[in-house]
Parts: sequence; C-alpha cells; structure tokens
Amino acid sequence: MTKARKALDKYRRVVIKIGSALLVDRKTGLKKSWLDAMCADIAALRAKGVEVLVVSSGAIALGRTVLDLSAGALKLEESQAAAAVGQIVLARAWSESLSTHAIVAGQILLTLGDTEERRRYLNARATIGQLLRLGSVPIINENDTVATTEIRYGDNDRLAARVATMVGADLLVLLSDIDGLYTGPPHLDPNARLLETVAEITPDIEAMAGGAASELSRGGMRTKIDAGKIATTAGCAMIIASGKPEHPLAAVEAGGRSSWFAPAGSPVTARKTWIAGQLLPAGSLSIDAGAETALRSGKSLLPAGVRQVTGSFGRGDTIAIIGASGREIARGLAGYDAEEARQIAGKKSAEIAVILGYAGRAAMVHRDDLVMTAPSGGRLAEESDEGKGKLHA
Repeated sequence: MTKARKALDKYRRVVIKIGSALLVDRKTGLKKSWLDAMCADIAALRAKGVEVLVVSSGAIALGRTVLDLSAGALKLEESQAAAAVGQIVLARAWSESLSTHAIVAGQILLTLGDTEERRRYLNARATIGQLLRLGSVPIINENDTVATTEIRYGDNDRLAARVATMVGADLLVLLSDIDGLYTGPPHLDPNARLLETVAEITPDIEAMAGGAASELSRGGMRTKIDAGKIATTAGCAMIIASGKPEHPLAAVEAGGRSSWFAPAGSPVTARKTWIAGQLLPAGSLSIDAGAETALRSGKSLLPAGVRQVTGSFGRGDTIAIIGASGREIARGLAGYDAEEARQIAGKKSAEIAVILGYAGRAAMVHRDDLVMTAPSGGRLAEESDEGKGKLHA
C-alpha cells in the first residue's frame, strides 16, 4: 500500500535542494530577500522539531558575477575559479541569514568520491551527523573548485539524493524553476498534466523526464527522476516544487503545485543504500529472464544466469545488473573481477574450480551485496529496515 503524503513538519529529517536560478540573478548577484524568506521557512520547520539540511547550488553563478566573467559556457579553470570565489560569498550569505534566527550554519563541500568510496562516505556522514546533533544546519555543495568533468556529480539533484540517503532523511525537497513532473513538456504541450503523486518510478515515469530549463541550472527533470530513484529506493519520500515564491516551503505546505514521490515500502539497509546510490558502476552483467526472476525472489546471482560481462572491474566494485529487457534492474558488488567473470559467465557454479583453477564463490553477486533498483510491478523486497533514520555503518 502506497504511503500517504504528509505535512512537512511531520517529517523527522528533511534535505532541501536549492537551484542556482533561485539564489542568483545573473546581473545583480545574490537574491538576498529570497534567501532571507527561505531561511525563515527553515527556522519555522526547525521550531517544530524537524532537522534540516540544505544542498545549495549557486557558488559558480555567484563567483562569475563577482569576477564579472562573460556570459556563456565557462572553461574548466574559469568554473573552478568562480567556485572558489563564489563558495565564500555563498557560505557567508547562508550564515548571516540563518543567524538572524539564532541558527548556526556549517559548510560541507563534497566530491563524487566522498560518496562513491565507502570509507569517505562514512566519514562525511559522521561529520554531518555531528553537525545535526549540535543543532547546526549543514549547507552542502559539490566542491567545484577541484572537481572535473570525469569526477563530478554535475548536478545537485543527485548530490542531494545521495546526501538524503547518507543521513537517513525521510524527505527530500527539490526546489528549482520547475514545479513538478508533467506528463509532457508543459511549455510545448498545452495538455500536459501535473502528476501530484507518483507511487513508483516506472519506465513510463522516466520517459516523461525532460532537459534543463534554465541557463544557470545544469540539471533538468532527468536528473530529478534519477534523484528520485536513489531517494525512494532508500525509503525517503521526495517532492519536486517550484522555488520561485519567496517562501517556497510555506507555499508547498499551503497546497502549492508540486509532485510527491512515495518512498519504497521496505527501505534497504544502510550498506545497500550506498550500493543502490552509486552513480558510476564500474561495469555491468547482463542476465537472462530466469536469473532476473531469482533476483526478484531474493536469491543471489549465479554465473549460470549471466549472458554478458561489460567493462573492466575488480572484485568488490559496484556493477550494474541488466535484465532481459535491456534495462538496469539492480546494483551489486562483484564477487569476481571482470576477466574471471567472463570466463565463468553462463557456467554452473560447480564448474568454477575447474575453469579458474581455484574454488571461488558460488555467486557472481551475493544477495547480501545486491539491491534491486527497478520495480517489477511491486515494491522492493529487502530483508530489514536496518539503518533507517540512523547514522551507523
């Protein structure tokens, strides 16, 4: 049964993602009145006992305004320089505005590796958890001063989803210049309909995703749906809403237009949350229909069900598992490196010792190291609710 939407102040821990266009005017810089109103909304939530984290875009946009960089695409080194200047301006703005409500802001700059590598992921989570325990509001952004195209999120929608799963949040709010998910592009299709509730992210829902809608925003609806898959799989609800009103959270509470994505019925464990949220799998395994059925019933992936091995990965790396339809259905940790996996793909487990020369694992991916990431007419069936809402390994 789909979980019902509830008021924002009924959630325990909320992550709010704010797009660049909301915070920064291309000509005049920081939109201070909007920021002050946003902080008033945050203070109101906190006064009701809700823990709040903010994933804030805007560093590069602010920096390029301060540095008076020309309009259009920036070179990598220009983006990094703009970020270096903009982060200082952004952090100070958040700190000053929150301080009027007696709230202390803490800055966290993350790179892709901080959430893709397990040890760094746990360290970042511990730091954020301590800030929350001390009553601070963490202001989080990607560290654009050092990130390059190959090692970056590239959008704060997915970063916010990773942060939400990292800290066990039960709601993720994506604020931008888009007020929800429509059945088609509303600026092109006059019959496009807003979906106020999304019970499950299906292929049809994914097909509705569009492109970027703003010069200052790197992410479009596509990245928001990707974020939704990460968040809802971990048992975190998600809202897509417009941030254009001066009090955007209050507007959502008052019934403003938005789309609410229901969390999975059975959140995955803390370890599996990390696996499911990996953005850059090292490779993939394509499997047959029988193996897919076995995975959906909670079994491990055996070599016999693997039809193709793609990529170069080592044992323990995160890999995507591709179902008979050609779509990704799961993520897991490889039990073998890519070359060994190719040798035993399609073979019975009893043949592994003969083929490889040693008695390896019976499973290509063990069920304890695997999480389903796509539905099959139902909810994820994980074995426990371990780690929901807790900061632990």
